[in-house]
Amino acid sequence: MTLETTLCGIPLRNPVLAASGTFGYGVEFAKQVDLNALGGFVVKGLSREPIEGNPPPRLYESRCGMINSIGLQNIGVRAFAKEKLPDLMKLRTAVFANVFGHEPEDYAEVVRVLEDYPGIAGYELNVSCPNTKHGGIFFSSDPALLAEVVATVKRVARRPVLVKLSPNVGAIEPLARAAEESGADALSLVNTFIALAIDARTRRPRIGAGFGGLSGPAIKPIALRLVHQAARAVGIPVVGLGGIETGEDAAEFLIAGATAVEVGTANFRDPASVLRIARELGKFCRRERVGAVSELVGSLKM
Repeated sequence: MTLETTLCGIPLRNPVLAASGTFGYGVEFAKQVDLNALGGFVVKGLSREPIEGNPPPRLYESRCGMINSIGLQNIGVRAFAKEKLPDLMKLRTAVFANVFGHEPEDYAEVVRVLEDYPGIAGYELNVSCPNTKHGGIFFSSDPALLAEVVATVKRVARRPVLVKLSPNVGAIEPLARAAEESGADALSLVNTFIALAIDARTRRPRIGAGFGGLSGPAIKPIALRLVHQAARAVGIPVVGLGGIETGEDAAEFLIAGATAVEVGTANFRDPASVLRIARELGKFCRRERVGAVSELVGSLKM
């Protein structure tokens, strides 16, 4: 059997990628993980200018998951291009740049900078950010605002554009369709769920910024549902993520309709989780006599 697949025309050794925000800029893990053996990875979110992030504590291990509030800390797109991209250009694996901003022009400027450099396979837009032009309304919750940011980026991007949708919405289908209709080449979902952890003794939040994003196994059943609904609503590929810890977890997302998957929280425990999960997915396919991993995609029987 073969694990090889493609995403938006980009060849992948296997459909298991490391998710943004959990794998740094990739180069930090070169001694722990054979980066060329990965299906691919998404670097942590990049903005126009450097961002220091939120006050500590930033992480809290919850039951069956993790709450984080990093605050999108990053070195800025120009420093990334100068300091990190030279090493990433040497890799054979697919490297995606996660991009965010607070106005559509912010997203476009980050992409415009990266378009001048090789080494990037595509872009993943983190739309779970407030639009400062429109009073703090989140791009991820308004189809019109989402369409605006996607269309703005597509005007400057020559590489494929994935849109990372938030689960913190009433219905995922209108957002998925808005992204597709405005030019998105693929979707990835889900991002984290807004959560709150409290220390009962101090009566204060356990996260410095108050609220944080819940990820890990606790969110997997909801993520599977949202991936399935989004995949049925659009004709572009969907990348699934949310609580994937084993090869069989990955298979479930593919069966739900995902073309590929991203592994996030598991990387905090073991940066080589992505490789292990890909191996386990291969073993699952052989046990189930699946000739090619693409045969799993969208095979859910409802």
